Amino acid sequence: MAERLQNNAMYSIPDDLEHSTYRFIIVAAKRARQLQSGARPFLPTPSKKATVTSMEEVRRGLVKYWLHVTPKM
Repeated sequence: MAERLQNNAMYSIPDDLEHSTYRFIIVAAKRARQLQSGARPFLPTPSKKATVTSMEEVRRGLVKYWLHVTPKM
């Protein structure tokens, strides 16, 4: 079990203030959907799972995204 946790550590969620956990999960999930729909991965990976590939792409900063901020009333 400990070995499994060590392997998953490379896909850890960023914990700095600029990259929130929620944002990481949402961006990775949207990228995984793109990969499942036939998009080509940004990096070569031995994994066939879209979720693993998307998390690595987001962690490395290869996936671009924009924040849509709604003004407070």
